Amino acid sequence: MSFEFEFTPEKLGHLIPNARYGVDVWFNELNELLPVFGITSAARVASFIAQTAHESGGYTALKENLNYRPETLMKLFGSHFPGGMAEAQQYCSRPNKQEAIANRIYADRMGNGNEASGDGFRYCGRGLIQLTGKTNYSNFADSIETPVEQVT
Repeated sequence: MSFEFEFTPEKLGHLIPNARYGVDVWFNELNELLPVFGITSAARVASFIAQTAHESGGYTALKENLNYRPETLMKLFGSHFPGGMAEAQQYCSRPNKQEAIANRIYADRMGNGNEASGDGFRYCGRGLIQLTGKTNYSNFADSIETPVEQVT
């Protein structure tokens, strides 16, 4: 199966000009994989690239950035910090703050264990779509017949 329009590195380059690893690498991968999943029309390719570019910061970030300031942490994840700004500040001042934040905000959901399990950080957002949570990682691992430990 091929694309229903002319998909070129130049067109992709206009959409993700600062892509990590370079546009040519992403073009080669997308050119091979998108048709496998029936993403061949201009509309479907545009939707896929728009969503993945949004999630990955224009194809520049393949792992979630959890380097939050207390104010932003409260704005985005305030319900996970019932102690308010003081509690958020404690998490943001830890030496391993990204790990601590991930373990807190992703605890006991999406198939993750409690905060102490380390699952929040282990299964934080990765890849172009920022796959998050042990359940999603497990489903993905199953789909490619790979142990979940090898996709983290």
